[in-house]
Amino acid sequence: MNSDRTRFLLVTVAALLGAAGVALAAVAAHRVESPALATAATMLMIHAVAGLAIAALAAASQHSMRWCYLGAFLLAAVALFCGDIALHTMAGFHVFPMAAPTGGSLLIASWLALAACAAFESGSARREL
Repeated sequence: MNSDRTRFLLVTVAALLGAAGVALAAVAAHRVESPALATAATMLMIHAVAGLAIAALAAASQHSMRWCYLGAFLLAAVALFCGDIALHTMAGFHVFPMAAPTGGSLLIASWLALAACAAFESGSARREL
């Protein structure tokens, strides 16, 4: 898969997660009063925007696929984290045991990997000057 197609897939998934966040916020506000559900909605919307930003960085980078993979990992982690919270809140069971903490840990790892990638990108840009 080429980097353009991968970036557009990343944008599509980010947009779908953003829509899911808005829908979940509506459920949390009008159907199921749950701080956990409201938090999951917020996390989805924040990370949807992060996915869009990563896709934009990928478009401007010489290492486009690296950014796309990191963005995909971030979005998968937030989907696991928030999906497990929503499923547990509304249906009473988990995706798998420890799914939310696993997703949360993967989110933290994703953000650290993004920081490392940005530092590497910054260093390689300076060498090119």
